[in-house]
Amino acid sequence: MELTLSLGIGVLVASGVWLAMRPRTFQVIVGLCLLSYGVNLFIFAMGRLVTGAAPIMPKGGFVNPDAYADPVPQALVLTAIVIGFATTALFLVVIMAARGFTGTDHVDGKEREQ
Repeated sequence: MELTLSLGIGVLVASGVWLAMRPRTFQVIVGLCLLSYGVNLFIFAMGRLVTGAAPIMPKGGFVNPDAYADPVPQALVLTAIVIGFATTALFLVVIMAARGFTGTDHVDGKEREQ
């Protein structure tokens, strides 16, 4: 399971970095989204999730810390999802305005000569 998760995170981050370096603005936005998904998965995986364990610590004294999931990475990922959605919406509006001003969707505003 750890190998599958680490490969998934690696593929998301690698694809995100590759797309973020492309010349078109839409590809850059998709790359940033994939990169944020990979980072969110990494943070979520660091919360040492345990199969069949309670999501929060039950009442009644000391409990083995390996018997419940850590809520801090879950809260961080939830916050990152909301912030990522808002910044993606902002990027799309800025890209639409820039395309209206320049007439192209290239990152530098110029068409590349072949």
